[in-house]
Amino acid sequence: MTYRRAVIPALFGGVLITLLLWWAGESAEALRLRGSTSVLDIDSVNELRNWLAPWSYDLSTASADPATGGGTPYADLYRTGMQIRFVAVLGFFVAGALLLVRRIPPTRGRTPATVLALWAWGPVAGTLAVTVSAPWLIAARGHGSYRVLPQLASVIASSGPVPVFAGLLTALLTVLVARVTAKGEESPARRDVPPRAARVAASAGTAVVAVSLVGLSHVSVAAWIQTSFSGRGLLSEPGDLLREWLLLGSWAGPAGGPLGDWLLYRAADLLTLVVVWWSLRLLPGLLTRTTAPAMAVSTVCAVLLGLTASQFVRTAVDDTASVWGPLHLFSGLGSNVPAALTFGILAGAAAFAALRLTGGGSDRDGDTAKVPEPDAAPLSPPRA
Repeated sequence: MTYRRAVIPALFGGVLITLLLWWAGESAEALRLRGSTSVLDIDSVNELRNWLAPWSYDLSTASADPATGGGTPYADLYRTGMQIRFVAVLGFFVAGALLLVRRIPPTRGRTPATVLALWAWGPVAGTLAVTVSAPWLIAARGHGSYRVLPQLASVIASSGPVPVFAGLLTALLTVLVARVTAKGEESPARRDVPPRAARVAASAGTAVVAVSLVGLSHVSVAAWIQTSFSGRGLLSEPGDLLREWLLLGSWAGPAGGPLGDWLLYRAADLLTLVVVWWSLRLLPGLLTRTTAPAMAVSTVCAVLLGLTASQFVRTAVDDTASVWGPLHLFSGLGSNVPAALTFGILAGAAAFAALRLTGGGSDRDGDTAKVPEPDAAPLSPPRA
């Protein structure tokens, strides 16, 4: 798909997800109404309030700290930060969607892949927007000079599940618009990638993701990362920030709990790696052109899809709904996005390099070039 055709659905999706997140933030005030707890239980109301708080323009709704709601300078800083946040959501989603719709157009068997990729890109755009606007939100709390990096890590991790649900609706409608704009354009068929090259590329990318999910996410390693910095000053505590950008999960040995529950949670982690491997296995054939940016962005989406699938598995074995309410089961959606960005980009680069080294990559759009067969008819003898 050409840029001229792809920019229309990308802009539509960016505006739509921005409006959905803005509407969600404005709806947070409704949870303060007197009858809200009669419709939903108090735990569900509090959970929804936590979900919507990062997207609310109302400083009193978005924060329970009374010190942040008193002064006008703090309120102005907060509004500025929220304006930056929503503009950043629009920009990041349009940039990613433009690349995804162009390289994985929703035609010729690629439509499900396009929907899934755009859905996964929604939380990524939300997290990047939260990260960009974090300094203004930290300053609006009135004590931005205290533990800057831990505060930054807390804000980055606060996007919540709302971009996941908004991203699903946005992906579906964006693909519909993309199918309309793609009419009349000849889209190349899925490429025939050598199976060995695709498997090697998928294995290389999955191994990079496993470094975080299996190695760094072990509680002993994670604790070392978080507590290995003990200096003084504003930037002396990067442990919390590194934890956000390096860890895709958290796990330990089966100590103090049933072995069956431990195995179920490890099966969820294994499902993440399976989804990543299978996505990378199919990705070279889905892309109209195998480039490093397309592989990196698509691999980030694959890691997010794997984390989302594992979170749904965890909801099936989680028994905290009776304590914290049913909405608490989905509170983990949209988490670990910073680490998915870090290792998704690295895994995409590794898969791209492996694909090129094994001869599975091609710089040409569409199918790989075919060498014309020589004419089988014998040449006629010269006439006497």
